[in-house]
Amino acid sequence: MDSQNSKSTSNDSRCVFFNTDSEDYRCVVILTVKRATGTFSLVGCIFMLLVIWLLRRYHSLAQKMILSLTVAAFFDSVAYVMGDSHPEGSLCDFQACWLTYFDWSALAWVCLITVNLYLNLVQEISTNRYEKLYHLMAWGVPLVMASLPLLKGYYGPAGAWCWITDDHVAWRFGIWYVPLFSLIFLMICCYARIICVANARMQSWLGTFNPERERRKVSLAEEIKPLKWYPSVYLVVSIFPLINRLHNAFYPKDPSFSLTLLHVLSAPLHGLANAFVFGLDRDWWSLLSPTGMQLALQSRLCDRTLIGEYHPGAVRYTQADLVDLSDDDDDNDTNVLFYSPDMTLKDRGP
Repeated sequence: MDSQNSKSTSNDSRCVFFNTDSEDYRCVVILTVKRATGTFSLVGCIFMLLVIWLLRRYHSLAQKMILSLTVAAFFDSVAYVMGDSHPEGSLCDFQACWLTYFDWSALAWVCLITVNLYLNLVQEISTNRYEKLYHLMAWGVPLVMASLPLLKGYYGPAGAWCWITDDHVAWRFGIWYVPLFSLIFLMICCYARIICVANARMQSWLGTFNPERERRKVSLAEEIKPLKWYPSVYLVVSIFPLINRLHNAFYPKDPSFSLTLLHVLSAPLHGLANAFVFGLDRDWWSLLSPTGMQLALQSRLCDRTLIGEYHPGAVRYTQADLVDLSDDDDDNDTNVLFYSPDMTLKDRGP
């Protein structure tokens, strides 16, 4: 019994991703960087949610989709901040399942934002009726992808956090990396098509000045500009995790400290990367001036305007110089409308 307890204590005090003592400087650095990058992403997501709430940018379908992406990225960042390196057990399985679900959910929303923009601008299809379908796909598909390794029992310690273990490399790539880079490639192709169509339309609008046409050109360019960066930032933050997982596949017993460090530096940054793309929209920054923020905050917290019931009273007309202002107590329910003798009233119709 004592040997089992000492073994359990030894396992709890070991650094599971380098198989060394937990006080090893490499383990301390990895865990510190993981928490830091996860925290930066959390702050970025909280900032986005605050701005969306302040400026009430959640009415159109595109705005709602960005809000949903931010929520998914927020919970994804929570998984990276969650605890230390866990040994095998229910807590480790929970973290792995949570991480897989919200990684997939954030990716799904980025894909759906791309699809929605493609349908609107290239196919010229109104997509408002697809809102429920978008939510079903963005929250439903990740549930399936996160549940499959859980049901198979493939979750466990997998480096700086819990995920699919080194013994099931094919599942790692089949569940995440192959779909991830395939979808990023498709999104890049999609945005290339969108930009080509948008440029062709703007060229076709050249000629006689038309204010409405110019407004549509500016609106089209501004709508595409920030959204086209979503696949790019996902590609950037996913390169080092892919390289590290490939190294883990070929050398499962010899993890690389430098690759693991680059992995934990980039993988948790989805939320911060989304906030960066979010900040590329100049319209947001124009509204985030000190005056704009003050007005938005006052509108949110101090707007207590109530529409009361109107009680009509008796009305009498008199000249301004004939009215006796000291006689208010005798006629409290009468409204006096003053007019100038030489004032002309225009008939405004019924």
